Amino acid sequence: MTRIIALALAITAGTVAQASDDYLKMDTAKAQQIKAQLTEQGYDVRKIETEDGMYEAYALKDGARYEIYLDKDLNVVKTEMDD
Repeated sequence: MTRIIALALAITAGTVAQASDDYLKMDTAKAQQIKAQLTEQGYDVRKIETEDGMYEAYALKDGARYEIYLDKDLNVVKTEMDD
């Protein structure tokens, strides 16, 4: 009985974890939105991916490299200058 409960909890936890990251599946439309938004702000976007529950864009601006983190609604949460 304990094994069945443990298995059920493991399956449920995996399903919940997978569901929480579903909104971060990168598609072409989302990548284009992010690129357009950051380009308007003066960035030259080189790469976009998902990481740690956020979108992460790698970009250049004024000769410096940046990592820009956006939430699921494409709000900039954090910007880091990359050395």
